[in-house]
Parts: sequence; C-alpha cells; structure tokens
Amino acid sequence: MEKTCSSCGQVFRPAFVFQIAVTADGEPNHFCSLECRTARLGAEGYRGKRARRIAILNQKGGTGKTTTAVNLAAGLAERENDCLLIDTDAQGNVGVSLGVAGEQSLYHVIVDGADPCDASVPVRQHLDVITADSTLAAAEIWLARQHPDQRWKIMTKRLNLMQVSRRYDYVIIDCGPSLNLLNQNALSYADEVIIPVTCDYLALVGVKQVLRTIKDVERHLGHAVRVSAVLPTFYDGRTRLAREVLETLQGHFKHKCLEPIRHNTRLAEAPSHKKTIFEYAPVSHGAKDYSRVCDWVLTTTSQVEATLVPDSSPGTSPGHAPPGPRGASPAPRPRPDIARPEVLEVP
Repeated sequence: MEKTCSSCGQVFRPAFVFQIAVTADGEPNHFCSLECRTARLGAEGYRGKRARRIAILNQKGGTGKTTTAVNLAAGLAERENDCLLIDTDAQGNVGVSLGVAGEQSLYHVIVDGADPCDASVPVRQHLDVITADSTLAAAEIWLARQHPDQRWKIMTKRLNLMQVSRRYDYVIIDCGPSLNLLNQNALSYADEVIIPVTCDYLALVGVKQVLRTIKDVERHLGHAVRVSAVLPTFYDGRTRLAREVLETLQGHFKHKCLEPIRHNTRLAEAPSHKKTIFEYAPVSHGAKDYSRVCDWVLTTTSQVEATLVPDSSPGTSPGHAPPGPRGASPAPRPRPDIARPEVLEVP
C-alpha cells in the first residue's frame, strides 16, 4: 500500500520499520527516508518514550517519603512533565495530602487488573495519582497467595500491559515504611531509588537496611535497581548531630548525596490545606529545597538522554554527552565520630 511521506510529500511504498512512526498523540507518520524522518521528528524520532521510574523508599518511618514523593511529582508536573504518582502505602497519605480519593485504588490495579489510567485521578495539570487505602492490606494477602516466582512482579505486569511508561515522563512511587510484597513489587518496577534520610543516627541504620534490601532484590528477583540519590531531610544546621550525619552521608555517597531539605514548618502544614509546598508556601525554604531536587531530576534526565542521542554539533563524537552540572552537593568532608560511618557498610 502506497503512503505519502509526512516530510517531503513523496509517494512511496513502506518497506522498513523506520518508515512508520506514531507520535504521542496517536497520529501515524510515514517517511520515505531516514533524512525525512530526522527532519520531521528530530533525534527524538529514534527513541521510544519511556518514563523514568523512581521509587521513594526507606524502611524507617517518618523520614519524609510521602512529602518527598508528593512535592517531587508536583514540582516536575509544574515544569510541564507528565507525572504519575503511585501510593503503595495502605495509610493512603498521598491522597490525604492532595485532598483526593479515587473510586479505584492500587488494590484494583493489582488484584482486579484495572487499567491504571482508569484508576488514576488527575489532581493537577500534568499530574495523575493512583491512591491507596486500607484495601491494600487485602492486596498484600492476595499477593502472598500467588506463585512465589510471580508475586513480586505483578505490579510491573499490570503497568506494562497498559503501557504506563509510554504515557508519562515520570512515574513516582511512594513506598511504605516496611519491606512487604507491595514494596518488592515497587522495587521490581522502578529503575532507581531515592532514599530520604532524617538527620539522626537511627536514620543511618535505616539506610543500611535499604541498601541491603536493594541488593537482595537484585540477587533474588533478578532486577537491577540503583540508588540514584540520598536526600537528607529535616535538616537543622544548628545541631551538631545533623551536621555530622550530613557529613557522613556525603562522605559515603559522594555526589549521590543531595543538598538537604531543611526543617520547615510549612512542609508539615501543607497537607492539612490539601496543597503541595509550591502552592501553599512557594517562597518558603521547603519550596526552594524541593525545587532544587526537581532541578536535579531534570538535569540527570537530560544527561542520560544526551548519551543516547547522537550529537550533531561540530567537535563532538556521536553519543558523547556534553558536560553539564553534576548533582549539587557539597564536597565530602571528614567523617564524624558521633554518626559513625561503619553503620553504612553493607556486606
């Protein structure tokens, strides 16, 4: 069947896969040559869209996981990136923070096989949320009854079946403070993990548990997931312990340790008003700190994409990423005596 080239208008008969492309809005395009495809779609025309999947995880409670997930997703959405925020915690704090309660929850996606796009609730422009509630306890029981080889990747199957990664730029997963089957499913779906860490000694122990969990996922479930960043939260630079914990994290994780989220009352008040920090207090320290985290995510995303797309500019070799800003974190300093670094060593 003959087609008309969407770029030059020439009539031709498609013979190769590259000659057909469907854009994000579902419109089919046909190209008689690689030059026409490049002229019409640019370098993006050679790479399929795939969401960056980020899990916010720490098995210790009270580290700011939900606050980080909500405000990270909201900040990326404000920058016109399509985001899906998934709550895997039966407490349902994501929905409470944003003032939404969907007719369907993550339970219906996992157990009933509901379309994630039907279960998601559009809460802001470019931001959809799949909420959670107490029914996730029943989902946990249902997962436990599944075959051991399958129960840890059911969420991945459900989301991939509906091509969620093709519909969004970012998928942010708020994990509960435990290592249950839901969190295993979340880690099996995610590509990377951001670990929020409060600036106290017990939080360092929690980081060690998370690192061991990620190693176990790679070893037993066969899925590679990396720690992309450690995010210190509730930071109060006036206290010696907070400064020393931050120094320990910087010394161990180097550039993966982001600049801390300062202790800010506005962050605690925002959920009671059903708003994100950017809506409730846009000039507060909390808004500035989380905006910096959003900038880091966008910067690292662009750096990864730059390594995948040939650079046509003079003096650069194909696939070589131009130099860009590194993760903004202070230079590592000597490790302190109170927040002992050995607690981070994982066998």
